[in-house]
Amino acid sequence: MNQIMNIIKDQTLGGERPLFGIRDTRLENITITDGESGIKFCRNLEADGCKFYGKYPWWHVDGSLITNCYFAVGSRSAIWYSDNMTMRDCIIDGPKFFREMNGLTLENVIINDADETFWGVKDLKIKNVKLHEGTYPFMHCDGIYVDGLESDSKYVFQYCRNVEVHNARIVTKDSFWECENVTVYDSTIDSEYIGWHSRNVRFVRCHIAGEQPLCYMDGITLEECTFDPACDRAFEDSRNINARIKGAITEIKNPISGSIIADTVGRVTYDQYAHGRDCMINGQSGK
Repeated sequence: MNQIMNIIKDQTLGGERPLFGIRDTRLENITITDGESGIKFCRNLEADGCKFYGKYPWWHVDGSLITNCYFAVGSRSAIWYSDNMTMRDCIIDGPKFFREMNGLTLENVIINDADETFWGVKDLKIKNVKLHEGTYPFMHCDGIYVDGLESDSKYVFQYCRNVEVHNARIVTKDSFWECENVTVYDSTIDSEYIGWHSRNVRFVRCHIAGEQPLCYMDGITLEECTFDPACDRAFEDSRNINARIKGAITEIKNPISGSIIADTVGRVTYDQYAHGRDCMINGQSGK
């Protein structure tokens, strides 16, 4: 942040656009009560210990540092079109945060309604973030780095590119759909239909749970990963597989090409709908 020139503190503000167009300003213990667009078309702001209750309180702001703040349920769609933002130690109860942004860093943030959050964000860095409830966080993001994520939101990471995830626990419906260039380390992914229709995806020391994982993919690498016994019909119609699995995998169905090696392989099924049988499974071809 640049040098802050002005300080506004210990005020309660409401109505339409009470802080429109401010620049080079630090906000301390400010409450935005109602109305819309409390902070809009601003530059170089800091906010600490503030509370936001009205709609759309932080739009079109270039350069932000937000710390120890609270965003209430009514602050829906609160932060859009704002570049170069860092947020730390905040609690968010409103949905549809962080849209169409470039350069966003979050650390120690809890989002209690992650519905349609993180859409169209480029250069997104997350550390120790918790996402609860809601659907489709991280849609159409490009350039994501995660170190510490807990999420029970549905349909996470869809249509994303260039993603690196460490130390995550994700319990969801579908995950990592239609993605490209993804690497996930030391994480648990408990999800139906993980990774469908994605390209160039790598899991390292991860635990995979949920039905029918890793299907319809092109370029899937697994290194020292484990599978829950309930995982079935894995790798269907996936090609260019390079999988090294620790322990057992219950069922492999219709893989097209590559190699799958596990300590124990349960069922291997090629049915009439198989599009190829060139995958090596524990040294044996499906032909």
